[in-house]
Amino acid sequence: MFHKVKAVNALPDYRLSVQFAEGVTKIYDVKPLFSKWAPFKTLEHDPALFSNVEADVGGCGVIWNDDLDLSCDELFENGVTVKTPFDGLMAFTDATQLWGLNESTLRKAIAYGKLVNGVDACKYGKQWVISMEAMKREYGEPRASL
Repeated sequence: MFHKVKAVNALPDYRLSVQFAEGVTKIYDVKPLFSKWAPFKTLEHDPALFSNVEADVGGCGVIWNDDLDLSCDELFENGVTVKTPFDGLMAFTDATQLWGLNESTLRKAIAYGKLVNGVDACKYGKQWVISMEAMKREYGEPRASL
């Protein structure tokens, strides 16, 4: 399964906090790569470069420059899951992609009381978020991968 990276932040001690579209956050330790892959040694000697990590445009992983990147699968499989207050929350757009639905389907489910606003889903500014638990309860397991 493809685990789309939504955001990444550089942490002290050459670790990354990686947030995935399905509402999971993982901490990935980059240090072991310094001795495993020569290009990653650059990060050890250039903390400013390490701090400039960003999510790949398509969410396929994270990048530092044209020579250094990590795939979303590597980050998900070898990162350590951490608990956050936002676990299990995802944007409507991500939920609709995973379940093969229209965003209007989710909005109608809220309007008709199938999904409860403030419990299952909530709007923050212009962005709707929904819990993975509510999606699974109402629509079953995800049909697709991001």
